[in-house]
Amino acid sequence: GIDVALVARRADRLEALAHELASKYAVSAVFRSTDLCDPAAPDAVCAWAASGGRGVDILINNAGYSIPQSFAATPLDRQLGYIELSVTGPVALTRLVLPGMIARGFGRIINISSITAFSSGGKGHTLYPASKSFVVKFSQSLNAEVAAKGVFVTAVCPGFVDTEFQQANNMADKMASTPKFLKQTAEEVASEAWARNDRGVEVVVPGLLPKIAAATLKLVPEQIVTPITRSAAEKYYVGD
Repeated sequence: GIDVALVARRADRLEALAHELASKYAVSAVFRSTDLCDPAAPDAVCAWAASGGRGVDILINNAGYSIPQSFAATPLDRQLGYIELSVTGPVALTRLVLPGMIARGFGRIINISSITAFSSGGKGHTLYPASKSFVVKFSQSLNAEVAAKGVFVTAVCPGFVDTEFQQANNMADKMASTPKFLKQTAEEVASEAWARNDRGVEVVVPGLLPKIAAATLKLVPEQIVTPITRSAAEKYYVGD
């Protein structure tokens, strides 16, 4: 098995998950309650993870939320916190663990993006697709730099995934109307992401329908596809 170090905000949930993983898979599972919107978090997390001589061989940048509201009406500190969590933090964490991976000749980095990385964005989604586009380009460029050294970097771009993300962003009611055949489970996404990352694939779009959607967004002229994607995005706009 693979020993794990879990990082998120809610200590009670982390403790329960760590206990479940340790009991089920006979691995070491430790956790740290940390707000990754804090600019000091990456240094603190990496120092904690490295304590006791532990090296980080696998990094999964999965923390995230959305702000499906008016950009002008959303407090600036919340927007900057989002950028820290979704862009700056993952870059810092990656930079901090990467030298050790290169020295050992092995590393796996999975950055969770979104199918919206390929879209033109839309009302109430000013930062989300922009940050996800960054994650894709960052992952591709870094993989080109380090894959030959045994470190594989992958951006994972799922479509609709049935998680607590919607509740956290006040989108649960709107998401409930999304047809079930369009949704994936977190387990399905994780399984494909891990398998493809281990083969050195730079960008993964899990599932058949999301793959078709991503290809459409790339191939269809922007003046045709943009009104469609923006109409779809507006469905999840929750207002000012």
